[in-house]
Amino acid sequence: MLGICALSYAKYIEPNWIEINSLQLTLPHLSSEFNGYRIVQISDVHRDKWMTQERFKKIISLVNQQKPDLVAITGDLVTHFSPSVVPTLKFVLDKFTAKDQTVAVLGNHDYLNNSKAIIQAIEESGITCLDNAIYTLHRGSAMLHIAGVDDIWLGKPRLDLVLKQLPHEGAAILLAHEPDFADISAATGRFDLQLSGHSHGGQVHLPLLTTMVLPRFGRKYYSGRYQVGDMIQYTNRGVGMTDMHLRFAARPEITVFNLVAPNKR
Repeated sequence: MLGICALSYAKYIEPNWIEINSLQLTLPHLSSEFNGYRIVQISDVHRDKWMTQERFKKIISLVNQQKPDLVAITGDLVTHFSPSVVPTLKFVLDKFTAKDQTVAVLGNHDYLNNSKAIIQAIEESGITCLDNAIYTLHRGSAMLHIAGVDDIWLGKPRLDLVLKQLPHEGAAILLAHEPDFADISAATGRFDLQLSGHSHGGQVHLPLLTTMVLPRFGRKYYSGRYQVGDMIQYTNRGVGMTDMHLRFAARPEITVFNLVAPNKR
């Protein structure tokens, strides 16, 4: 009976019990003009038969309720290729209402599908795809850079190209689907924060088991906040699922980052 209850919880309750996680982060290079800037992150939507268009719209509504200045999507918009899923993405993605912009990077599952079609859907919805690119926000002469690197596992990540595009002035935040890339990005000394997904927070944490099934490039920094050198790494647990569509002790997550300039604490 206990096992049946646990399975029912993991299948029907926790996957729909989204945690809105709010953090205040002081970024060393953030200009005072961006003090209080709000970024809302979602990851690993995994649009499929479970993550229906209507379910995704409700998640976007929750994101919009946080009144984001910017929305960051850190990969895996889809799970498996479906001719009925990818073409409809743009009709949902265009519902984000960030004050400045919504930006996105691709994940490994996006590359297992028709990545070109996914990029097209992203761009047609008005979202900026940060494929080894940067998006710079301005407040007068002050700048905040949102950078993105291509998927580490199946894409063509070119951090060197990203660094060449980055001005020396202004705080820089990196979007990278796989969190364990943090060791590489932190070593550059250029990023105050990296936002990732990929690991689903383990997705299923079974009692009495000390090890979890975690994906490649998502085992070291698999959930939550880490300090990697001088850079903060944050790994979002995602809102979707893969495989059996179960979650246990790894609730789906929307993360709200309120940025603080160092002299405004």
